[in-house]
Amino acid sequence: MKTLAKLPVTIVTGFLGSGKTTLLRHMLDNAQGRRIAVIVNEFGELGIDGEILKQCSIGCTEEEANGRVYELANGCLCCTVQEEFFPVMRELVARRGDLDHILIETSGLALPKPLVQAFQWPEIRSACTVDAVITVVDSPAVAAGTFAAFPDQVDAQRKLDPNLDHESPLHELFADQLASADLVILNKSDLISPEDLARVRLEVAEELPPAVKIIEASSGRLPLDVLIGLGAGSEEHIDGRHSHHDHHHEGEDEHDHDAFDSISIELPQADESLLLDALTQLVVQHGILRVKGFAAIPNKPMRLLIQGVGTRFDKHFDRAWRADEPRATHLVLIGQELDATLLEAQLRAALSV
Repeated sequence: MKTLAKLPVTIVTGFLGSGKTTLLRHMLDNAQGRRIAVIVNEFGELGIDGEILKQCSIGCTEEEANGRVYELANGCLCCTVQEEFFPVMRELVARRGDLDHILIETSGLALPKPLVQAFQWPEIRSACTVDAVITVVDSPAVAAGTFAAFPDQVDAQRKLDPNLDHESPLHELFADQLASADLVILNKSDLISPEDLARVRLEVAEELPPAVKIIEASSGRLPLDVLIGLGAGSEEHIDGRHSHHDHHHEGEDEHDHDAFDSISIELPQADESLLLDALTQLVVQHGILRVKGFAAIPNKPMRLLIQGVGTRFDKHFDRAWRADEPRATHLVLIGQELDATLLEAQLRAALSV
């Protein structure tokens, strides 16, 4: 009886809005016949990233796409590995003769180390190996300091004492995602100056083991051979990677990333410019870190995909509205100490709905 080789798994992690979903779409679009399963770990009530991935142009029907994208709804893989994650992996292991690779996209607020450690479990370890942990970095955001809770204050403090940066829980999360990396992608490198990019590279390198490579990309466009087939066997050495949150998984209940709120808001159709202006105001007033979702624009047959990091928004019409779905606007807002009722009221007032 032929023994099946271990199924390689690539874990894609990175901070809010770094471009993880765009990278995965690029990988699926250029799969070159590889049979790839995807696990999407969402933070929030709406499966926004999963829906985006299901629109990938890999020549599969929607039914087939639904069968290959597994969404974990909790949003915190370090908390779900014994619940949703393990049954999903067991199902994929049972089908590993039909698969060539597994891609896992973590939430922007997830800690990658506990996920990699889950691959040490005997039932998974015998069948799978972590080919690599890829950490995607939003280069313009890091250059601006917006991975931190109070970027302006942190930037001022860093000029006096760089060590103070580590007092920010957001910086600790960012550092922990880098600490688990086998490959780091400085994404959106075309959106900042060469000088700022060089500064980001130095800042990122300070958080990395010396052997970890750093590469630059625009919209995650990299050859697939650069992204898979790394053979890192990350589960073998992850225990030696220090992270700020190690003690939280040694009997303590506290989770720094529990300080983040994810709220879902549903609105009727809205004028595009009014909606973006209103969202920008909310970001400024309430320190919202991430906005993602779909908007229904009057007299437009397609839905508008919106993704925002701070006050920077990307948008495009991604697909036509289906006949059986209501034309409504669905948004997820991620931040700290957010008041869902207040935010929805402000949005509705700004849009006069």
